[in-house]
Amino acid sequence: MSTLSFSPSITTTTTTHAQFSHPLSPMFILRRLPLSRNLRLSSRRSNNRVASVVTAAAIRQDAAIWTPAPLSLIESAAESLFHVSIDVSSSPDLAASYTRPGQYLQLRVPDVEKPSFLAITSPPSLAASRGAFEFLVKSIAGSTAEILCGLKKGETVELSAVMGNGFDMGRVDPPEEYPTVLIFATGSGISPIRSLIETGFGADRRSDVRLYYGARNLKRMAYQEKFKEWESSGVKVVPVLSQPDDGWKGETGYVQAAFARAKQVSKPEATGVVLCGQKQMAEEITAMLVADGVSNDKMLKNF
Repeated sequence: MSTLSFSPSITTTTTTHAQFSHPLSPMFILRRLPLSRNLRLSSRRSNNRVASVVTAAAIRQDAAIWTPAPLSLIESAAESLFHVSIDVSSSPDLAASYTRPGQYLQLRVPDVEKPSFLAITSPPSLAASRGAFEFLVKSIAGSTAEILCGLKKGETVELSAVMGNGFDMGRVDPPEEYPTVLIFATGSGISPIRSLIETGFGADRRSDVRLYYGARNLKRMAYQEKFKEWESSGVKVVPVLSQPDDGWKGETGYVQAAFARAKQVSKPEATGVVLCGQKQMAEEITAMLVADGVSNDKMLKNF
């Protein structure tokens, strides 16, 4: 047990009481009380000064990063999901800062301080050619996202700087050395996956590229109209429904269960993985694949 000695007369230990070697005079105690009180006051003043500096810095940063931009499109993408397009053509530096699928930003709506974090669902090429950012937004009651989904074309929102490193597909290149890429997404987690597929990562030069995409039912599954396009680029789309309607002939249950039934990873050392969406799904898929010999370094995660 460690002991700190303050004087020949008193020692303190890590227990909650003090041990006295002999009685202390009242003057001894009184002389020491102001010092303790002054230390506490000094500490509080110091903490307040630090807090003030941090707050001021945050205000300055907040004022610097927000860029106003008009909404160019809001429409339903699936049940409780909305396709949102924002015109950033007047902010070329912001548009050019989006360079890799999987990056995201913060978005604020008028009169609401709390922002939403949104992954950019359109490929960087769209920002470069048309000056547009597209998003897949889940409308949640009482959230900033719900307010956003209720706005009209032409109304202005505020965007932060583009954030994150995105998916570093260089870790699973060249395609000839990593012929298998397994992609997993749930719900609105398909958003950055759309950007990845439409940006391209050499899927047509790989022998086994699969997208396991989970949703409650088809009404809640966005981008179904793009599945044929994605398949033609070399990505096999495997929809997985946890609560399918009658007549559904495809995969059921959760994404991780559907993958466990199929698996078929012939060369773990030549396999790359992309994960986005529900955290439990990502953790269970990761555990399965690591157990099969897939390198954790080849797993690109965004959730």
